[in-house]
Formats: sequence, structure tokens, C-alpha cells
Amino acid sequence: MQTKTILVVDDDPHIREVICFALQKASYGCEVATNGKEALDKVTLCDPALIVLDIGLPEMDGLEVCKHLRRTSDVPVLFLSARDDEIDRIVGLEIGADDYVTKPFSPRELIARVGAILKRYSAPVQDPSLNNGASLKYGVVELVKEERLVQVDERPVTLTAIEFDILAALLSRPKIVFTREQILEKAYKDNIHVSDRTIDSHIRNIRAKLGAVGCASAIDTVHGVGFRLGACQIDPDASTG
Repeated sequence: MQTKTILVVDDDPHIREVICFALQKASYGCEVATNGKEALDKVTLCDPALIVLDIGLPEMDGLEVCKHLRRTSDVPVLFLSARDDEIDRIVGLEIGADDYVTKPFSPRELIARVGAILKRYSAPVQDPSLNNGASLKYGVVELVKEERLVQVDERPVTLTAIEFDILAALLSRPKIVFTREQILEKAYKDNIHVSDRTIDSHIRNIRAKLGAVGCASAIDTVHGVGFRLGACQIDPDASTG
């Protein structure tokens, strides 16, 4: 089986060495970049399966790198942050990262998160509570599980793997209110600890992406409980281009 290549982007040579050693021990290939520009160039050259991306890069920081990436690529991104600052984490997730690890980190935890992200990207949704058919549809929102495709009124929408799994869960039972704990179970199947604020960030991100193509009613908040699927209709006042 071909080894998956992970791109490690960090300006600290010691951290790069630690991460690459752990990745290679787990049978991943490894490429490195020391700054944002080099990272963007390496993505084109080596087509990585995942990027481990430090937020605190000089000149172009990790958040800017991720923004640039999301214009042309849906490669999964795992952020590294030197600060235990939840706002930074949420901002990172909102611009399209899949997960984050705070420095100092355990190499074992980092490898577990890399593996969990790659598993979500490489396999279709497999959940006994979900419809066994090829697609889930409600209103103008359609999700095709095998193709990892989401579209609104036939307009494609790019979601991260976690966002896709959350939306799939909501679409599978459109009248049911999901608690944050239930959403955690659907989206993070590897028992990795994630805060409620992270789920809220993913929900905001899904709403923004569906709203950008005219469907601002995709997810309703049920205060004090959780979230459920909304009307999933095109907003008559929306400008979708």
C-alpha cells in the first residue's frame, strides 16, 4: 500500500524533527516546510494527504496559509498552536482546518489525530443510524455519501470531513434535535476529546458555507439542547451569483 505523505510546516527545527520521527514511525511519508510560502509551494509539488500546520509562522502565519489553501484545495489541515487560546482555535476551524493540537503536545496524540482525520477523508460515512442509501436529501440540500459530495440546489459546497459527518448526521434524522454530545459521537468516532465550543464552531462554518449559496436556513439552534436540521430552503432574498 502506498505511504501517505504528510507535510509538516513549522519554523522550529526541533518540532519538525519530533513530528517527522513520530510520523515515520507510524509509517507515513514526511515532507517539511519552514514558512508559509514554502508550504504552499510544497502542496503543489508533493500533493500531501494532510498538512500539520503551525499557526505561529513568521511573515505568513498558519491562518493565512490555510485561507490560501482553501481557495484551491480541500487537503485536511491539523493546526499546531503555541498558545492555549480557544479563540485562535475556533478561528482556525472556521477557515477550514480539521483539528488542532496545542503545544507542547504528545507525539502519540498528534499521530492519533492525524490517523482519525485521514480515516474520515478516506472512507464514506459508515454509521448504522444513517440512511443506507447513496444519498441524503432534505429540501434543497443533498449529501452523497460515497462521493463525499454536498450540494445546495445543485450548487456544490465544499465541507471538511468533520463538517460533512455532522451534516450527514443531521440529514439522517431531520426532525431530531441532536445534543452536542451526540454530534461529538458522530463526528469524532475515535474518542478524541473535543470541547463543545469546537462543535459550535463547526456548526457556524456549515451554516456559513450553505448560506453562501443561498441556504441560510440549514441548521436550527434549539437553545439549551443542541441543533437540528432547519428548513433547508433557498432564501428568496439571497444573492447566490
